[in-house]
Amino acid sequence: METQSTTENQTQPISDKGFVPMLLLCFFLGSLGVHRFYAGKVGTGILMLLTLGGFVIWTIIDFILIATGSFKDKSGSFIKAK
Repeated sequence: METQSTTENQTQPISDKGFVPMLLLCFFLGSLGVHRFYAGKVGTGILMLLTLGGFVIWTIIDFILIATGSFKDKSGSFIKAK
C-alpha cells in the first residue's frame, strides 16, 4: 500500500487494486457488481448483483466515484491512478 501526500500535509492510503481494471469492470459489468467484488466489497457486490446495479443508478454513481479517485476498497484505501 502506498501513500500520497495532499495539500493539507496529510496522507491518503492508495490501494493495491488497479485503477484501470476497476474502471473497466464498472463500465462493462457494473450492473452485476463485479467491480465491488474486485475491491473486496462482497456484501455490496451481492446487493448490486441482485438489484442489477441498484437499477443502474448505483453503477453510475460508482463509475463517477472511481473516475474521480474517490472510491475506496474494503480496507478504506483509495483506488486512484498511480
